[in-house]
Amino acid sequence: MPTLIPESTTEFFEYDESAEACYIGDIVALGTVFLSIFYSLVFAFGLVGNLLVVFALTNSKKPKSITDIYLLNLALSDLLFVTTLPFWTHYVITEQGFHNAVCKLTTAFFFIGFFGGIFFITVISIDRYLAIVLAANSMNNRTVQHGVTISLGVWAAAILVAAPQFMFTKQKGKECLGDYPEVLQEVWPVLRQMEANLLGFLLPLLIMSYCYFRIIQTLFSCKNHKKAKAIKLIFLVVIVFFLFWTPYNIMVFLETLNLYDFFPSCDMRRNLKLALSVTETVAFSHCCLNPFIYAFAGEKFRRYLYHLYGKCLTVLCGRSVHVSFSPSESQRSRQGSVLSSNFTYYTSDGDASILL
Repeated sequence: MPTLIPESTTEFFEYDESAEACYIGDIVALGTVFLSIFYSLVFAFGLVGNLLVVFALTNSKKPKSITDIYLLNLALSDLLFVTTLPFWTHYVITEQGFHNAVCKLTTAFFFIGFFGGIFFITVISIDRYLAIVLAANSMNNRTVQHGVTISLGVWAAAILVAAPQFMFTKQKGKECLGDYPEVLQEVWPVLRQMEANLLGFLLPLLIMSYCYFRIIQTLFSCKNHKKAKAIKLIFLVVIVFFLFWTPYNIMVFLETLNLYDFFPSCDMRRNLKLALSVTETVAFSHCCLNPFIYAFAGEKFRRYLYHLYGKCLTVLCGRSVHVSFSPSESQRSRQGSVLSSNFTYYTSDGDASILL
């Protein structure tokens, strides 16, 4: 479950080998107050934003591309992640706890959404690599049917990788926590955090770094460097992900070291707990950022939002209301279309995303 939520909300002390108590109750209390506000905001923005992305992708009359399939599944992963936040909010501000089934499902959905999100961002990076660097060889393989098959495989992988994170989770008293067998009580928490670091961060980082290094090399070898604008959406999605998740993964690694008493002083433990809480809240907010990236970087997504806004005005006003882009926006849209055509010609990538 989220590391910010303590294994037991009644345990506000940590003990070293000398049985010296280290009080962390004030940090836990601060996290409880802050989380109830923060999770509510992230849930509201994340739910609305990602639903808009899903509606934009599913309601478009234009043919879907393999990129759209991956972006749709990325939005669904974020939705799965964000829908668990109200349950965690209820958990940290009340003493009632969960039913056992709710405890298991909430934890499972949380981690499946987390791993699904990073896996789909990784797949999008690989897909951009194939479309740009290996355009001639991948042209026949990058179909919508291929994207659906890959997406199903990614979901299966996300469930498999997330299983160790929630398989021992259960409701114990009023606490939703990992109830490990005695033989695994020391090693399993370490394995969980190492898995989150390696499969949820380090390995995807290496894959994406290689893919985008080769993409940049290919773009710089082109005569028309404006082609880089055609993939700015994907770059932004990946860059923002790592800006928000890198500090959290560093703190998870340090927390793993703390399990082996690498930080003996009470002040260091308190600072580690506080830093972990702060970086985790920053990381969780990522699930509501992708729609804003689309709105700023994707011309077609902005056009969809204008269209949806016009429909809402029609319903509220009771008459047809026409909402259109300004002349400068329309001109940029036409320029973007020309750019997309040039980019498609160069890469043989005839699947420009609906959101771009």
